[in-house]
Amino acid sequence: MEGSVNLQLSSKNVGIFEAFSNSIKPINLINTSIELVPPGKIPVGVTEIPFELPLRARQAVSPGYPGLLETYHGVFVNIMYTLKCNMKRSFLNKPVNASCQFFVQYRQQEAAPLKPVRCEITPASIRAAGGGTRPMPHFQVYAEINSTVCALDSPLTGKVTSLPPPVCLVLQHSVVIQWSPALQIRVDECSVPIRSIELQLVRVETCGCAEGYSKDATEIQNIQIGEGDVCRARDIPLYMVLPRLFTCPTTTTPHFKIEFELNIAVIFDDDYLVTENFPILLLRSK
Repeated sequence: MEGSVNLQLSSKNVGIFEAFSNSIKPINLINTSIELVPPGKIPVGVTEIPFELPLRARQAVSPGYPGLLETYHGVFVNIMYTLKCNMKRSFLNKPVNASCQFFVQYRQQEAAPLKPVRCEITPASIRAAGGGTRPMPHFQVYAEINSTVCALDSPLTGKVTSLPPPVCLVLQHSVVIQWSPALQIRVDECSVPIRSIELQLVRVETCGCAEGYSKDATEIQNIQIGEGDVCRARDIPLYMVLPRLFTCPTTTTPHFKIEFELNIAVIFDDDYLVTENFPILLLRSK
């Protein structure tokens, strides 16, 4: 039984040739081997050999050893566990090898406290965040996340709530407790037509060693939540199921980090793009 973390430096950070020549060595998480059957003969027919291996991390060899981690398939960070079986045969016959990947998942912990985030996306907020000096249309978009601490086994959900325009103008700067979905977005004003509103799940992988350091953000999935010029002053429902293999609990170690973010992107009819970023914390909780 083997488990390891495979790291790869991005060519954008250290150069194409350095990325291939200075690949980071894998981090070994678990390595256990047992003998199932002593030397002898296997009778004709089907033979079943039961086995059992303890899923325990090896002894830490350095202070930064992370222990067992959840299975995760990323772009620059991969955490994989494999069962390998080898049957040695007689001198004239080649050995028979087989391997199978298995998945490790943490036990569910108690739910963490909610951390709500609410914001208004306007031309002023975009410029304050360093969005450039390009002329942009007048718009006002309201976004709300009930909690930036998310359970991996629960979908990110929302609901549709119709708000008449006069009420919307009164409440657009207040916290509306009775309408508190997990995720919602509302377009209060926009001077140009909207082409699409999208919800993006992004992973931010950081890995490094003595030869280089790399931090890259890559998209996991993209869901269109609004097509065309959406109605003003109406909440738009959001629903996203987190993919099993491409997400894991947020992980931070001395050698690598796995973090996640949500992007709400509003694409206008003239291809102008406005994005609001929300760092999120993923946990294996109830």
